[in-house]
Amino acid sequence: MSAFLSGASELHSVLPFDQPVVVLALALVSFLLAPILIERVGLPGIVGIVLAGTALGPNGVGILALGDAVVLLGNAGLVYLLFIVGLELDLRRFLQAPQDAALFGGVSFGLPFVVGTGVCMVVLGFDFWAAMLLSAVFATHTLLAYPVVNKLDVTTNPAVTAVFGGILFTDTAGLVVLALSLGVIQDGLSLWLVGQIAVTLVALFGGLWLVIPLLARWFFRNTSQESYFEFLFVAVVIFGSASLAEGLGLAPILGAFIAGIALNRQIIRGGTLINRIEFIGNALFIPFFLLYVGMLVDPAVLLAGTETLWIAAVILGVMLSTKVVAAVGVAAIKGYSRNATGVLVGLSVGQAAAALAITLLGFEAGVFAAEVLNAVVVMILVSAIVSPWVTERYGRRLATEGEAAQSAPEPYDPRILLPLTQAAELQRRLLDLAFALKDDPSLTPVHLLTVLSPDASDEELAAAERELDRAAETGSEAEVPVKTETRIDHSVASGIAHAAVETRADLVLLGWGGEISLKGHVFGTIIDQVRDRTTDPVLVSRLGRPINTTSRVLLVLPPAIGHHEGFAESVYLVKRIARNLGAPLEVIAVDSLLARESYKRLIGDVAPEMTVTVSTVDGWDGLRDRLQAAGQADLVVPLKPREGSLGWTPELRGLPADIVDAPPEAFVVVTPRQGDPGYAARFLRIG
Repeated sequence: MSAFLSGASELHSVLPFDQPVVVLALALVSFLLAPILIERVGLPGIVGIVLAGTALGPNGVGILALGDAVVLLGNAGLVYLLFIVGLELDLRRFLQAPQDAALFGGVSFGLPFVVGTGVCMVVLGFDFWAAMLLSAVFATHTLLAYPVVNKLDVTTNPAVTAVFGGILFTDTAGLVVLALSLGVIQDGLSLWLVGQIAVTLVALFGGLWLVIPLLARWFFRNTSQESYFEFLFVAVVIFGSASLAEGLGLAPILGAFIAGIALNRQIIRGGTLINRIEFIGNALFIPFFLLYVGMLVDPAVLLAGTETLWIAAVILGVMLSTKVVAAVGVAAIKGYSRNATGVLVGLSVGQAAAALAITLLGFEAGVFAAEVLNAVVVMILVSAIVSPWVTERYGRRLATEGEAAQSAPEPYDPRILLPLTQAAELQRRLLDLAFALKDDPSLTPVHLLTVLSPDASDEELAAAERELDRAAETGSEAEVPVKTETRIDHSVASGIAHAAVETRADLVLLGWGGEISLKGHVFGTIIDQVRDRTTDPVLVSRLGRPINTTSRVLLVLPPAIGHHEGFAESVYLVKRIARNLGAPLEVIAVDSLLARESYKRLIGDVAPEMTVTVSTVDGWDGLRDRLQAAGQADLVVPLKPREGSLGWTPELRGLPADIVDAPPEAFVVVTPRQGDPGYAARFLRIG
């Protein structure tokens, strides 16, 4: 018995653990087990991590110390979470209807802020500026339930997009109130203070939005290192932007959120890099933030008098009631469904990031007493349970209702046949283009193919298979199913055409070096033979730069192409590329007999829904002039039907040469499907 007591005494003497390795080990065990256990009682997994932090932390059984390691990784997770929110923001929808995000952000912040300020002054007896600051705490929202909507794949729903965009307004407003309140409390209200806050906001927003995209395009264009360097570049952007915001006197989370938006168009949806960013975030950084939030909770405050409980009850009551009213009101104005409204409520009542930042800064400045800090942490804990639970309950219904399907009407996930060259950098660019054509998550595979002649040596065969294996690893990192095949055939073109039939490919993606080998051939012997031997769509690409550096997609339509049986599918593919690259789509119609509005309607009938601008040029000379005026970062995508089919004109023979001579460094020539008129119906938007 004495030995047991001695051992227990020794264990107690080393608790709480604050050694970095031990803290990391216990945290990882919590990340693994807590979600599994909590989901068995019907609560979202992230709630389990918060409760694990409360139980293990200094205010629980005291196993884990709230030391430097936890604080560092917890704050890093907070910053990382806001970056991913900005990165996942559907910019296309946001820019189509920024008023939706502004409406939700304004109402979701304004109503709790105004009501909360009055309640805090009347009920809690705070002075005006302290009441404003505390109201700003719960008028903001943190997307604690983001992992839920991401898992349910409803992030592109209009209501969810409004919440994602709304955080730009709510958290910016909350942080402005923070800077203004602290400035007034410390130095008094002055025009200089207001001007200083305005200048720092403009410097942060303008600087990051202007510099980061330019820096990212330069980096992605010029680096040829392994892809983990790309992740390191993104990490530098995340925490560098957060540091810049902090240096300007603003919260780091605002800088990270803006950085996410600034990189939004540089990172391909479904690609390797976005997969790595989300994997590291969901496996490590975000769970550490949730654990950190849990460790801040002190359950003893529930038994230590009524002051903390009273403040917590007041701010919870105001926050929940006003957030619900705001969400229901916006949903009624925008016509969102009942399930979308439920998701709107669930996402908007989440509290952690900005709320915690504002409260801690207010506490350190002496504006808030310890009771207020504890009350806010209790509010965060309650919202950490309520927000994911409500979001998951309504999100599951939203994921299966018609509204969710209509928000991203993808007819199919194309099965792609991709014959590879021996140039590793070009292979990777072709794979990135293939990923931009796929669904996320992908259901059908990308078939990688190498065709060798019968007299190829064993060394050539082994080298080809090694190249295929390396390319397949890239697909695995992007979570895209990949199948590889090495085929022996006297004719490369014949081998590709046979493989397209045997793999039931929906399209063939080919790389082209820009050389026209024989007179009378458009691209060269092999590519033209492939186009002649299959009726599937054939995409011929020449990528002189990484495709994720694309700033605009230019779709070139020859005369009468709108009547081609493969027109709808071709437009669908181009739209999908533009959407996954986050780039605007501009249509250039050559000698069009249709008015621009007619072309807009014709293209608008094809999924997915997106804003398209249409312009016309007079003849092929006009197109050449237009291409010469294009930028290097443009992606030119002409539709070029097979010779003799509807939409074909002899001038198309010289089009590839014209594109090669133009400034844009990347193009994809799309040969539409032929011989299956009924196939087009699946690409048309219904309703």
